[in-house]
Amino acid sequence: MIPTNLDMDTLRTFSVGMELGSFAKAADRLGRSPSAISLQLRKLEEQVGERLVQKSGRGLVLTEAGEILLGYARRILDLNDEARAAVRSITRLDGWVRIGVPQDFAETWLPALLGRFSRMHPKVRIEARVDRGNSLAAAVDKGELDIALTWGRQERQACDVIATRHAVWIGPQGFTRDPSEPLPLVAIEAPCSFRKAAVDALEREGIAWRHAFASPSLAGLWAAVNAGLGVTPRVAEAVPPYLRILDPKEAGLPPLGTLELALHTSRDRPEPPVAELRTLLLGAVG
Repeated sequence: MIPTNLDMDTLRTFSVGMELGSFAKAADRLGRSPSAISLQLRKLEEQVGERLVQKSGRGLVLTEAGEILLGYARRILDLNDEARAAVRSITRLDGWVRIGVPQDFAETWLPALLGRFSRMHPKVRIEARVDRGNSLAAAVDKGELDIALTWGRQERQACDVIATRHAVWIGPQGFTRDPSEPLPLVAIEAPCSFRKAAVDALEREGIAWRHAFASPSLAGLWAAVNAGLGVTPRVAEAVPPYLRILDPKEAGLPPLGTLELALHTSRDRPEPPVAELRTLLLGAVG
């Protein structure tokens, strides 16, 4: 019996849809109609002989079969993209790329992303800088970086908002707020998008607060919060295992809303290595 070959295009649609949390968003990203995306999903379910997603409230969630297939789909697509890029790089792609990212991403997905890019394009040299958003945006303007990712636009018009993330309150284990005392706030030194979001939310709700600890680094924030000096605003992906995300209602704190993730590129038409890394970056955080 000849084995069924899973369609690469359909696997990519499935993977992108789950990453974005919506097949409607996947249709926009991939330049297809919602009906075409639905047909692809049904085709994939027919190929594997199992339901892959099911309704949950107003959204869709993966079935057990869907969870299994999604893991394989991502690995298959990664290998496909690496193989294609590696062959192309033999004759086409060399040079170097200078990239800047905030600390949140440097501590989470950046090493894997750069490792994958290096395997795909072994002739391209990479220089990475981890810094605060205003410094990274300024470095792009000065030509010191080719590409940078920042929280917020950093007052630059020449950037693309590529994603949004929910900001959350992070506190130590067992944190309880004393309503009779100003909230102790731990934050990156200004200017900082997370700090501004927290201060704006607290003042909007009329909640008294005080600066308990300021730090130029995430490591300093985590140490201060872990020591019980206060709470800090950040994204859920960056939370260390020894701290916890606070439920705003239970903690008596205002919701922080979302923050924009902006991509800054030094040229309208970047060099091929920069364009390739930019594409990989969009796939990782979009």
